[in-house]
Amino acid sequence: MGKLFQNLWRHKGAVLLIILLLIGQAYCDLSLPSYTSDIVDVGIQQGGIENAVPERMREETFNNLSLLLTEEERELAEEAYTLTDGVMELNTSNRKTIESLDEAFGLPMVILSTIQESGADLAALAQAVPEGGMTQDVIEEIRQQALAGMGDMSDSIISQRAVLFVQAEYEALGMDLGDVQMRYLLTTGAKMLGLTLLMVCTAVLAGLLSSRTAARIGMELRGQVFTKVLSFSNTELNQFSIASLITRSTNDIQQVQMVEVMLLRMVLYAPIIGIGGILKVLGTDTGLGWIIVVAVAAIFAVVMILLFVAMPKFKKMQTLVDRVNLVAREILTGLPVIRAFDREKFEEERFDRANTTLMKTQLFTNRVMNIMMPAMMLIMNGVTVMIIWFGGHGVDAGTMQVGDMIAFITYTMQIVMAFLMITMISVMLPRAGVAADRIQEVLDTPVSIQDAPSVRDGELADAKGELRFEDVSFRYEGADEDALEHISFTAKPGETTAIIGSTGCGKSTLIHLIPRFYDVTQGRITIDGVDIREISQEKLHSLLGFVPQKGNLFSGTIASNIKYGGDWITDEKMEEAAQIAQAEEFIETKPDGYESPIAQGGTNVSGGQKQRLSIARAIAKSPKIFLFDDSFSALDYKTDAQLRKALHDKTADAAVIIVAQRISTILHANRILVLEDGRVVGDGTHEQLLESCAAYQEIARSQLSEAELKGGRAS
Repeated sequence: MGKLFQNLWRHKGAVLLIILLLIGQAYCDLSLPSYTSDIVDVGIQQGGIENAVPERMREETFNNLSLLLTEEERELAEEAYTLTDGVMELNTSNRKTIESLDEAFGLPMVILSTIQESGADLAALAQAVPEGGMTQDVIEEIRQQALAGMGDMSDSIISQRAVLFVQAEYEALGMDLGDVQMRYLLTTGAKMLGLTLLMVCTAVLAGLLSSRTAARIGMELRGQVFTKVLSFSNTELNQFSIASLITRSTNDIQQVQMVEVMLLRMVLYAPIIGIGGILKVLGTDTGLGWIIVVAVAAIFAVVMILLFVAMPKFKKMQTLVDRVNLVAREILTGLPVIRAFDREKFEEERFDRANTTLMKTQLFTNRVMNIMMPAMMLIMNGVTVMIIWFGGHGVDAGTMQVGDMIAFITYTMQIVMAFLMITMISVMLPRAGVAADRIQEVLDTPVSIQDAPSVRDGELADAKGELRFEDVSFRYEGADEDALEHISFTAKPGETTAIIGSTGCGKSTLIHLIPRFYDVTQGRITIDGVDIREISQEKLHSLLGFVPQKGNLFSGTIASNIKYGGDWITDEKMEEAAQIAQAEEFIETKPDGYESPIAQGGTNVSGGQKQRLSIARAIAKSPKIFLFDDSFSALDYKTDAQLRKALHDKTADAAVIIVAQRISTILHANRILVLEDGRVVGDGTHEQLLESCAAYQEIARSQLSEAELKGGRAS
């Protein structure tokens, strides 16, 4: 799973910007519940009056309040209010000043309200106070008596009575209380709307950056895997099945990309919103914090149980996907054989077994995971009921306001949802971790065929193309014995060297050593005296024109396939190559000629046409060494003969190596090597081998008539 975070580390700049955006989103998200609480508590219940600090009050009321203030509080009040036409108007919006005034005015307002309710004359009370005001001791004694009369509910009573006092003062001034309330609701609503818009913007930007970052990670991984696979030799390709490589390049990278998005959007956001929610909850004096502890513990218990049950299945799922892809690929590529042998039913059952096993595993994991959401919803609803139950008692007792309870429910849900997000991603992480490991396995696979630290390409600037095998032996990895043993021969420019032998004798293996699809186990192969392991692969392949046993065409046109050797190949060279390969005839019959489309794999042309186009592709490259790996097998004798004659004229200055099954193809070769069990058992011309090589004679008798055999010996 560490690979997932390593991918993110390579894009740390984008990740940092996403984190900053998520912090902004979380700030807005966490601020909204407190505004909701204010709308309920202040906007609705208190008529829009936030505290005990009136915006306006009569001079008489201000003077009466001042009687019950300490000297320091009186000075603060006198600085905060300005007298205008007999009305004291608040002249500051400083938060600290207003908080200090709220604390100072609260209890005096309650005391004045009590005096007014008792019917006492406030004017007489003011006249009875000494000119210098009441002493600090007297004020403190009055306050303590008032607090003692309120008991344990003093804070709540002071707040509520102070708001009522301010409302009464506003009425006395002729102010519209409905307008005060509406102004507060609109102001708070506007703030909430602004925060919501800001939250939307940060969320959209964070989502956009997360998606782009994850998409770039996916693109980079696909590029790295593709580049790595292109550098694989046949040895590495044999370690991974083609189906597995396709799964790793598509499905596995898709899994990683999807989880990277969730890591950036959910895993990073969850702790921010969760920690912020906990801090907000701790800031609300509700006494219900223990409910959050219960909720988080319940969530963890559910998650651990589910992960313990589902984790092994998640690890198994990717292997089963590989298996389905492997079976599907085998069936689709071998469809003609399956139909010819009437094995459709058998292959259907084989695919059904692989498919059913994968389906059962997926159903099991999906069912287990589907339990999670109802369980989480049950926990969340249970937590809500607990908060309402215990919070309702607090509201009834006067220790909590309705808005505070609503805010607490919202914060609790945010905390629970944060843990829920982490849990959901933790379910996907194991599968994505397996996918990341499988991708990394491909990237970490060492390439056995590599260029030498110091290459000798300069010595082949004017290469002639003389190819030499010097005591070459080769053994496949893990094999018990050599596939080729002590092979030595020289293929000179202008000459044709043919290799023939029974099936499995090592003919294709020998020719695959030349382009370094494998490296020799012993001995060396040279071109103009330079060991091919000391030539860069790019230079080596530029000297070779390789035609594989199975012609492989690419989707595009006939022209794009013949010119596959390089952009420098002109139309004239392309047409010449097609003419030599005897492909011009069928190309000209097509309506679009050289621009005729070729389907993937060349499925819209016949086997013989495919071989001729493959041969034309090699000829157009004008290499120094031609390698034909049984490349004439799909051609009829007439086309074969015409092609070889035309090829002989074209390759007068190039070395030609032909692997063939038919003696007629190599009859006029300058040199024929006969392989048997990986060893050379015959070396010479056709006539010489008919006289001296028993293995060649056996092949000849199976393919040629007595007259042809006698004619060969006579010549």
